[in-house]
Amino acid sequence: MLLVGALDGNFTTGVFHLLVHYFALVLMFLISWSFTVISLALASLIYYYVSLKGKAGDWGDGFKSAYFQLALRSLRSLGANQVHPKNWYPIPLILCRPWGKLPENVPCHPKLADFANCMKKKGRGMSIFVSTIDGDYHELAEDAKTACHQLEAYIEYKRCEGVAEIIVAPSMSEGFRSIVQTMGLGNLKPNIVVVRYPEIWRRENLTEIPSTFVSIINDCITANKAVVIVKGLDEWPNEFQRQYGTIDLYWIVRDGGLMLLLSQLLLTKATFESCKIQVFCIAEEDTDAEELKTDVKKFLYDLRMHAEVIVVTMKSWESHVESSSSGAQPDDSQEAYASAQRRISTYLSEMKETTQREGRPQMVDGKQVVVNEQKVDKFLYTMLKLNSTILRYSRMAAVVLVSLPPPPLNHPAYFYMEYMDLLVENVPRMLIVRGYRRDVVTFFT
Repeated sequence: MLLVGALDGNFTTGVFHLLVHYFALVLMFLISWSFTVISLALASLIYYYVSLKGKAGDWGDGFKSAYFQLALRSLRSLGANQVHPKNWYPIPLILCRPWGKLPENVPCHPKLADFANCMKKKGRGMSIFVSTIDGDYHELAEDAKTACHQLEAYIEYKRCEGVAEIIVAPSMSEGFRSIVQTMGLGNLKPNIVVVRYPEIWRRENLTEIPSTFVSIINDCITANKAVVIVKGLDEWPNEFQRQYGTIDLYWIVRDGGLMLLLSQLLLTKATFESCKIQVFCIAEEDTDAEELKTDVKKFLYDLRMHAEVIVVTMKSWESHVESSSSGAQPDDSQEAYASAQRRISTYLSEMKETTQREGRPQMVDGKQVVVNEQKVDKFLYTMLKLNSTILRYSRMAAVVLVSLPPPPLNHPAYFYMEYMDLLVENVPRMLIVRGYRRDVVTFFT
């Protein structure tokens, strides 16, 4: 009766009939357990005989039909309105091979599924693993099916709740742009894009990676998706490698609580349950540190979060310029800053020579570039000082979480990769996080 009710679209009626049958079975045992056993045995023998001698036929799976009807009802009940923060669950969209430097028979980085499992809320959640194949869809459709089967086998082997999707597109950037616009139904859409940091781009001289990396971030911002970039994925612990120490948050911008939520999700996993959370607030030198610390503690208390709050003052760009002009001694990390400046100056000079020779404005990736060298120096200095602060306070941290700076307008993608390389330098394991325009945590007030 349950299956008939489900097939008729009346799933509630089917459940009611199933409960009635269970109740009747209990009553049978209460009246006479011996006759009940004999009746069940005879019914089983008749079913076995019919299954052997009866006419073969493919009747399908009734439970699959019931699940389908239930899924449709649930999807309609979710609607298209914004989900309340208390009911918000991370649905990560995981890019498996964004930089294309894995062996051909490896569908995904081995540690990505381990990280995806760390993002589950209360043990529940679904991940969407996607990969792109560069080329023409008509020519590579069968290759895409084969790659999808390999990715599904990987997900099953890693015991991660998720689905696999393979997209064929002319390039990685175009493929991701299609994915981020169309993946999902209603409120059951991915809300976080997870990608590993391209640490190999300079070592392997992969000059196309900066533009792809910036394109992915800009597409996520346009589509209002959160972003989590995992640096040091090779060192990410599996479920059997327990971590000790701290989970350090460098909270620079309000992101709707996503960074705080991720730290709490990490604590719920056996790998990180022995760690403690530290929240670092970056402030300029003239900021009232005690007042800022009190405000952040109050905010964390309203969120029912237990964390140590540390306020770190950082010299502003203007103060740095004044001290440099007065002949102050540079700090130990000045060499990395100077190296990045030289590489950017070389890139900018080559770009100017090319545009002057061809008689056209400065263009990169089809967009006009207007470079303010003072702003470039400011970005470099900010990333360098933040990296120095992280190395000073969090060198032994299990994980460091930091806010993701958006790509500056009219700056070449190469410049942004230089900024990011300065930020992540010598930090073994880091999550670079950007939230989106909504809250994902609730206040206890």
